Amino acid sequence: MINILLVDDHELVRTGINKILNEVKGFKVIDECETGEDAIKFCRMTEPDVILMDMDMPGMGGLEATKKILRLAPEVKIIILTAHTEDPFPTKVMKIGAAGYLTKGAGPNEMIKAIRAVNSGQRYLPPEIAQQMALSPFKTKDENPFSELSDRELQIMLMITRGEKVPDISEHLHLSPKTINSYRYRMFDKLNVGNDVELTHLAIRHGMINTEKL
Repeated sequence: MINILLVDDHELVRTGINKILNEVKGFKVIDECETGEDAIKFCRMTEPDVILMDMDMPGMGGLEATKKILRLAPEVKIIILTAHTEDPFPTKVMKIGAAGYLTKGAGPNEMIKAIRAVNSGQRYLPPEIAQQMALSPFKTKDENPFSELSDRELQIMLMITRGEKVPDISEHLHLSPKTINSYRYRMFDKLNVGNDVELTHLAIRHGMINTEKL
């Protein structure tokens, strides 16, 4: 039996995935969480075999939650489920130790295939994402300036473009507002933008954020 934890801030998404997976022989959805923080708490008490983790959630989000869970329970296989198809997201996700990357455009059969693959010790990437990652070393900074950001800067970028304010980001990430602003201004410098609005416009232009969640 493959025990699965669903982590997504949309109840409708969790309900749909839950229904699909619980009809598959050998699969069992053992719980659902709507934030990365809740997923970490769950994993302190119970260790699932596979986690389907949404990347864009309020609070710390899927990237930071993935890192913390893997430090807590390194045997857990985490598949990032996201609307993002563009690098640097797939590359950074796999570098932090996720076992798989699945876009929200994937069908039920691909999701089932991905879960079985990571549970057996393989890594899973859709063919189009794998091809994109193979070509990413040949891309220039001008093609996607966000590839220059660190994991933390990318995480803070996602939170800012969701409309979260510095004090809230500070609280969620357990960092001082001064530290958050240091990351923020360093990011502005790298991307050649002057404020949060310009950052958001640039992120939309390069497909870095899911506009449905703005």
